Amino acid sequence: MSRIVVLGDGQLGKMLKHAGMPLNHDVLPQNLDSESLIAISPNDILTVEREHWPTTAVTDHLEDHASQFANLDAIRVMNDRKTQKATLDHLNISTAPWAPIDQQPATELAQQFGQRFLLKKRSGGYDGRGQMWCTAETIIDAEWQGTSIAEAAIGFEEEVSLVGMRDATGNVFFYPLATNLHIDGQLMATFADLPKYRSLQSQAEEMLTKLLEHFDYRGVLAMECFVVGEQLLVNELAPRVHNSGHWTQAGAHFSQFEAHLRAVSGTPLSQPKTVGNTLMINLVGVDLDPAWYAVSGSQVWWYGKEVRTARKVGHININADDFSNLADPASTILSTMPKPYDEVLDWVKELLAI
Repeated sequence: MSRIVVLGDGQLGKMLKHAGMPLNHDVLPQNLDSESLIAISPNDILTVEREHWPTTAVTDHLEDHASQFANLDAIRVMNDRKTQKATLDHLNISTAPWAPIDQQPATELAQQFGQRFLLKKRSGGYDGRGQMWCTAETIIDAEWQGTSIAEAAIGFEEEVSLVGMRDATGNVFFYPLATNLHIDGQLMATFADLPKYRSLQSQAEEMLTKLLEHFDYRGVLAMECFVVGEQLLVNELAPRVHNSGHWTQAGAHFSQFEAHLRAVSGTPLSQPKTVGNTLMINLVGVDLDPAWYAVSGSQVWWYGKEVRTARKVGHININADDFSNLADPASTILSTMPKPYDEVLDWVKELLAI
């Protein structure tokens, strides 16, 4: 049995623990605010469910064992948007035009990036938090100066993501591209392997392979991209399992969670095979509805969290043998949900050409 300690005990940590059971891995998600410190043995493997973490007794304790921490150097690069973007530029991987900001007024940034541009905090921020759209007339407060990057607005067709993995001997494998819907910066739904974007798979794999090899990476790495014509522009990187890969729990013969554990522990990997066609729906700020369990092809994951506005409290994977057979169960679930799930249903219908 391998023992794998996870920095963080949110839903990703819990799903890693679940995936470790059939592998005979003892996966131990760690509450970052715990007052008790787990004893780390020389054979333990350390990994993360998040790339940003506060300074606590637990995080200090785990970082003291840096030599056992899978991908720690890569995480330190990718948890700062400035160094993340600089790495993309160094590897000639396409991304949106960007620059760090340090006391520049909005008028100057607008000259560089266009009338509408985006500020992003260099660290922290998720689900649209830590971001601010600006124009030349925006007053940029001191809190953004020196702590953020500016990005040009990108007119994109769709957002897609690729989840890849690299094992201890350097073999790389990939899931199919996923197509994502974000509303107010928050992921709401994901289609796996839509035929219209299969032509971009090899381009995405080439980009992600550069990153996996550059960092000598072991584990799962997720790459979110904008689709601009036939070109992909990297938006964000996540050195961990990722929300847009949750579909793999129902739609692949092993999930991203199992893939990550196998890679960091030295357990052999293989090319994951897809199973049918899958739609993942994020459950954000909605109460659990037992009727979801009765919908054919649905797989409900409920996180056991208190329901609050904009809080991810679960997800549903809907799997069918053909994309056309996803329409009815998706409509059954989405049509009874509050706003903004009407927008999610419209997106599903558009992509399925209903």
